[in-house]
Amino acid sequence: MDTASFQFVLFGLAAALVSNFSRSRVWRSAVLLVASFIFIGLLAHQPRLLLPLIGFLLLGYAALLLIQRGWSRLLVGSILAVLLAFVWLKKYTFLPEGIFLHAPYFTLGLSYIFFRVLHLLIEAGDGDEKRRIGPFAYLLYTLNFTTLISGPIQRYDEFARDQFAVEPIALGPRVVGLQVERIIRGFFKVNVLAMIFDLLRVDALAQLGYNLPLPLKLYAAFRLAVVYPIFLYCNFSGYIDIVIAIGRLMRVRLPENFDRPFSASSFLDFWSRWHMTLSTWLKTYVYNPLLIFLLRRIISVTLEPMLGVFCFFVTFFLVGVWHGRTSEFLVFGVLLGGGVAINKLWQIWMARAIGRKGYKALTKSFLYTAFGRGLTFSWFALASILFWASWRQINGILSALGAARWLGVWLAVWLLATVVLALWEWLRSALLTVRTVEGPVFTNRYARVVYASAMGLASLVMITLLNQPAPGVVYKTF
Repeated sequence: MDTASFQFVLFGLAAALVSNFSRSRVWRSAVLLVASFIFIGLLAHQPRLLLPLIGFLLLGYAALLLIQRGWSRLLVGSILAVLLAFVWLKKYTFLPEGIFLHAPYFTLGLSYIFFRVLHLLIEAGDGDEKRRIGPFAYLLYTLNFTTLISGPIQRYDEFARDQFAVEPIALGPRVVGLQVERIIRGFFKVNVLAMIFDLLRVDALAQLGYNLPLPLKLYAAFRLAVVYPIFLYCNFSGYIDIVIAIGRLMRVRLPENFDRPFSASSFLDFWSRWHMTLSTWLKTYVYNPLLIFLLRRIISVTLEPMLGVFCFFVTFFLVGVWHGRTSEFLVFGVLLGGGVAINKLWQIWMARAIGRKGYKALTKSFLYTAFGRGLTFSWFALASILFWASWRQINGILSALGAARWLGVWLAVWLLATVVLALWEWLRSALLTVRTVEGPVFTNRYARVVYASAMGLASLVMITLLNQPAPGVVYKTF
């Protein structure tokens, strides 16, 4: 049962339906926990495969109990223990092969459980959080099937506010209709758009290995660079649409994870729009504490801006490393951290060169914004190659054209993204100006019904014609 399949959607809707048989928080919580256990069981198939995951959960809860009972001095040690257990279970390649468990075991969702456990430990250890989290609430939060596989990463207080509310949040016909529409939209993104872009990527990669004329190879390289970021967005954001809608039908509001990321005019702005819950988590628990630590020890007005640059690099380097356990993801982390750090350095330099007001005015100009948007997309496209390709594939990709021609391809991606994304923003703004008394014509309820119907029909036709499942949700592997 993949996380964006018909089976998953039906499972989620069935769980939501049963959950609403009673408004009691005990009933709703019991249904969520049973549904989460069933979901994990359907994915793992054999109970013994779950033993390492159970051990990880027990380790996290034991540490949480100690900290909640006043042993706050154990916080750092507990965090390190959970971190080392996570790295060990994920089999990071910088560790000796001989220390790993060699029998197969279940790790889907471990990365997101890891974030939730760390969140609980840190919040319990800061001295401000007085709530005691029992084993039932701990399992509900860490194993919630709607967020288990690929997020979004939700704070415990936000989860508890809705899940344990005496009076659950409202769920009227209009809300139900909006969530069904969102499920259809997400399903269409994953099973139609993502499938098309993945097929284009596979075809482009194959053509680079053929003995083709140079113009055709350059075109294949261009397609390979362009389509993967779009595939990844459709694949991941489509899944997020589905689980947010299912969560809302179960009367829990999950946080948004995307906000039109390809409209970002800088790499910093991009990470405030892409996988937002991950960025927020790392800003809260890595960037802010690291920056405060350095500012308290390095008192220098000159160096202060550079400390922020360094903290940005470290934070987004960890974003890259978290995504995978091999050396490819170390370079992916360097590209992410480097992109954000260079972006911050540019902001500092420009503010000094032309003044804060001058730089602010520049960032609002059409050309600057358009080129920044294109550069952001092209840098993410470059980094994304490390996201899916092995070193052997990367060597083959580079050998097909050579470094100089690949630089030309990257510049072409930048220029085309600048033009296409600018046109898209203009078209979107123009369409939203067509209004009636109820608001923009293209976003009113009647138009949305038409869109949802068309997307649902297209999804059914695509699945029926191809008679094969769409690519799995990429982020379920992390």
